Amino acid sequence: MNKGAIARILASMDLGSSVAEFDNLLESARVETSVFTDFLNDRVDLVPGTKGSGKSALYRMFVDFLGPTLLRQRKVVVAHGVQSTGDEVFQAFRDRFEKLTEGQFVDFWCIYLVSLAHEQFIKNPKYAEILEPAGKSVEEFRRACAAARIPEIKSARTLRDILEWVLNAIPRPRKLTYAAPEGGRLELELFPDPEEPAAEQTASGDAQMPRYVSEIKVALEKVLIESDLSLWLLVDRLDEVFPRRSLVETRALRGLLRALRLFTMDRLRVKVFLRDDILEQVTTGADGFAALTHVTARQADTLKWSEEAILTLIVKRLFANEALCTSLGVDRSQLEASREARREAFYKVFPKTVYSPPNQSPTLRWIYSHTKDGRGVVTPRDVIDLLTRAKQRQQDDYQADPIGETDTIITSGAIRYGLSELSKRKRDTLLKAEYPHLWPLMERLRGQKTEYSERAICQLLGSDSRGLDDLVSVGLLEKSQKKGEARYRVPFLYRDGLELAQGSVE
Repeated sequence: MNKGAIARILASMDLGSSVAEFDNLLESARVETSVFTDFLNDRVDLVPGTKGSGKSALYRMFVDFLGPTLLRQRKVVVAHGVQSTGDEVFQAFRDRFEKLTEGQFVDFWCIYLVSLAHEQFIKNPKYAEILEPAGKSVEEFRRACAAARIPEIKSARTLRDILEWVLNAIPRPRKLTYAAPEGGRLELELFPDPEEPAAEQTASGDAQMPRYVSEIKVALEKVLIESDLSLWLLVDRLDEVFPRRSLVETRALRGLLRALRLFTMDRLRVKVFLRDDILEQVTTGADGFAALTHVTARQADTLKWSEEAILTLIVKRLFANEALCTSLGVDRSQLEASREARREAFYKVFPKTVYSPPNQSPTLRWIYSHTKDGRGVVTPRDVIDLLTRAKQRQQDDYQADPIGETDTIITSGAIRYGLSELSKRKRDTLLKAEYPHLWPLMERLRGQKTEYSERAICQLLGSDSRGLDDLVSVGLLEKSQKKGEARYRVPFLYRDGLELAQGSVE
């Protein structure tokens, strides 16, 4: 093909975004993993995964695209909580969150989830007709809310309004002064009489759901049964709500996991997307986590991407471009039906290998292994970032020198450039930004070699063995055994970012 023609195709090509909120190919190029299927079939409520593994993509798929289909085919209403537009709102209440105990966070999440059901389901005009058979139960639900001193505001409430109500509701007993929409101010008692008996304790030590929320939940379940509906409340982006690795984050998310147990009903599901490292953080430690098995009983496998799933991701995004399909004679319907067709289409765009044979991995295997971290995790975000940078570099090269023919749409040089740029970005947006407490330790690797004996890595990092374990746990180092001795290797993903030279230190 002519280089100039390829440059024009590349200029028209959009591979989507590695950030789910800005990805316009999320629905048309979706990859239905096992977690997607389990979620669709209501087998899981807790979805863990590393950063960039596709949690927010899965969340957005169900919130933005699959909601009408679920309602029509399965009578499932999808409502949602925390999302990117709400992050700043949560931050506005940061000082007040820091004062809450774990038990108070349980109350917070209970009331917050009920408020979401109220605002996005009961009061949503698009469900008015379908809720008609449950009219009396809807009124019972509203009366239960009123009995809890949570008044119904006729106008729609924003996320900030809901959080304001919930946080004012936590320290019991409490009176709240509220500016009424019709003018004037109302003083409202939000809680039952303080002389009422405290919440009973379960055998596991968890306080039972507050009576007022329990009654609301029972009324809501009755509404769902009579209208023959199910309700899913989806909560995502929890890693951006509270300060990372803080005590308030731990208390808040432990409170959320405890609240999930209180909302276990056949027709009401709370579905949470949470980073796997945060899940581990909040469920381990000296305090433990009572009845953890109840929380994880409906937990999905940690989101993981096989080489085959990555191939599907790549070809669907590449051949969303009509000009590329026409130029290479690729039939999109065949890509859906055949693994061989996907592989053949992939190698119409990329060279067979990134480096010259012999003994070189095929390009797909090379991309997969070079975007893998020390834990063996490959994420769609990293693959999309690498290919986007490679496409941009190739476009620039062909535009600068448009004369002549080539058999390759994206060359091996552009792929290597994409990996190098990805590595630098991971250094800045993950290693520095997510792990500032470990960055001084990570910097000791900068400019060094790629592989170490245990003695050599301990000498380089210092005497704190916990620091070494931390670098393994976050995926910066890959640990293996060779002849009974531990070896440590920096994965390809981080080598250019840390300016490493190939070689080993014994």
